[in-house]
Amino acid sequence: MSAYSDLIPVNVLTGALGSGKTTLLKALLRAPHLAGTMVLVNELGEIGIDHHLVEHASESTLLLENGCLCCAMRDDLKTALKDLHSRRARGGIPCYERIVVETTGIADPVPIAYTLLAEPVLQHHYRLGNVVTVVDAVNAPAQLDRFEESVRQVALADRLVLSKLDLAGAGALDTLRPRLAALNPTAPIVVAGSPELDPVELLITDVYHRQSKSREVERWMRSTREAVAAEGAHASHPADGHDPKPAGGHRSHRAAVTAFCFTFDAALDWTAFGVWMSMLLHRHGDRVLRMKGLLNVAGVPGPVLVNGVQHLVHPPAHLDRWPDEDRRSRVVVISNGLGREEIERSLHAFNAIANPSPTFCYTTNEKS
Repeated sequence: MSAYSDLIPVNVLTGALGSGKTTLLKALLRAPHLAGTMVLVNELGEIGIDHHLVEHASESTLLLENGCLCCAMRDDLKTALKDLHSRRARGGIPCYERIVVETTGIADPVPIAYTLLAEPVLQHHYRLGNVVTVVDAVNAPAQLDRFEESVRQVALADRLVLSKLDLAGAGALDTLRPRLAALNPTAPIVVAGSPELDPVELLITDVYHRQSKSREVERWMRSTREAVAAEGAHASHPADGHDPKPAGGHRSHRAAVTAFCFTFDAALDWTAFGVWMSMLLHRHGDRVLRMKGLLNVAGVPGPVLVNGVQHLVHPPAHLDRWPDEDRRSRVVVISNGLGREEIERSLHAFNAIANPSPTFCYTTNEKS
């Protein structure tokens, strides 16, 4: 993973219209650690405004205007990234260390991820960093009920930033936090303007960053344990030695989006797991919004992290050691319209490949 971690990370800052993305970005860019940041601002309309609001905080600001990165502007993003790298190599612009793409409020982050993970030229220079979604505490309940884009922005996030909490009234945080966790149980939730909002954690720290990946995996392990505990999952014991415990299905108010957390006690066969994941994403990638797995692979001393966005999968990240004594594999699947039974059937097939025993059985204990 050293070569992949050396690529320039491209972070995606998204959120609904008026959620406070530009305000957050201005605040983040004042941090000394983010001095080497290039900003790409995507705006709808013939006259761009937001890039003027951030250029005083970052001299390296480029406007991608009159379009949306979820559709036609994807080509403009590819062109901009290639041009930036060429100018950087020639010394025509500062040697930036990371990029932040601020999207329009209606943008789906998936096409941006696709551009970075699938475009051959960009793969040699860039990698996907964190997807940071700003959630407007005042309007989020209605937006999550009405707009699929808002749900997807939350479900696809690596970090969630809650804005306008001071305007939302008492109890807003207590109401929103479980709803956001239901859509995305692995993304930490921080409040804009609070001491917990750390620019480094938002735009530098990620699971592929060499200095921070161990800490990120520790956080991710805690979040998955909490997700399983919240659902009251308990062990079942199939005859093949695997011990899957699907955490009941964190169901959002938009019933189509559901998060499942599965754990396995026994070490996994890497080839068999790869077959299962490849087949699942090939067949249902349009309905698998995110997949994250921290795996105990047979014959590998440290954990292996896999991370997918719909049909696309990051290169696996290898850690030298486990952060604690918990060696269980865990897989989180955030789906859009993909039912629990379909995931269970695919897991059943995966386990059968890993241990083709005629006495194999698959059972699950979860809340309905």
